[in-house]
Amino acid sequence: MPSTQPLAFELEMAMAHIPVLTSELLDVLDPGPDSRVADCTFGAGGHAAAVGERLGPGGLLLGCDRDPVAIRYFDDLRSRLSCPARFYPGDFADTLSQLARTGLTLTHVYMDLGVSSMQIDTEERGFSYSYDAPLDMRMDPTGGLTAADILNEWPEERLWRIFSEYGEEHYSRRIARAVVRRRERAPYSRTSELVDTVKEAIPTPARFGSRNPARRVFQALRIAVNDELESLRLALPLALALLEPGGVLAVISFHSLEDRIVKEFFASQAHPCTCPPDFPICVCGKAPTMEIITGKPITPGARELETNPRSSSAKLRAARRL
Repeated sequence: MPSTQPLAFELEMAMAHIPVLTSELLDVLDPGPDSRVADCTFGAGGHAAAVGERLGPGGLLLGCDRDPVAIRYFDDLRSRLSCPARFYPGDFADTLSQLARTGLTLTHVYMDLGVSSMQIDTEERGFSYSYDAPLDMRMDPTGGLTAADILNEWPEERLWRIFSEYGEEHYSRRIARAVVRRRERAPYSRTSELVDTVKEAIPTPARFGSRNPARRVFQALRIAVNDELESLRLALPLALALLEPGGVLAVISFHSLEDRIVKEFFASQAHPCTCPPDFPICVCGKAPTMEIITGKPITPGARELETNPRSSSAKLRAARRL
């Protein structure tokens, strides 16, 4: 059945998001017509559309996203699929936990972490330092802390820690100190106010690099607002539990901390033995539960980097359940 939504929405969908590492993701997943697949970060549905083309009437596609906007994209895609499809609003860790209680098993689970282009490019969401907008940054704009709340309420030490850890910002202490001084005069409400604070806090030479000097602080705030790293830590073992033997879990990350969490989780499942290295045989009894498919993370090729510069930090890792 063709989509009945207006052309304007079709154009919006086409321009909203360029999915990263799509062909590489399809290669590691290799879904068949009867596969049961969970897309944990549906977004604008770019990856799901590619996966859905491989699924037949005996397959199943589950989409999940905490951003309420995603349901529009899902509804459009569902009208064009030959397989059953269901959407679950909310954080993917909560969704995977919910699915586990139903007794459902899956053949494939994948995650495309970070913020999507449809969020970055929607000015009023406040994800980007390129627009003057409200300091929001919530993937689910219906509740929870905003970036402004964090800037106005968190103590200086907590601010510099997230700037340093989540943003890997070299001048995190200086910026946190400047944020606290500035909010004493007036609370933060706009992205431009934060950009100005960062520029004033860092050394003059650092203001004139090839990229906006506030980018790392914005990244750190977004991760903190949405508690992204904790959601990932919770979701990975839940995804593994849902996979049937031979099932594949794949994760695309954009931040070194995300990638490290995924890498360490896969390693802990593929090599769980805790016996001392000099033991001749394993006596701990911990058997591997996964086989790592990607020895090294898969990264975008030259052509993708040229057509989609936002893919530059993407890393794809995958493992198969034993």
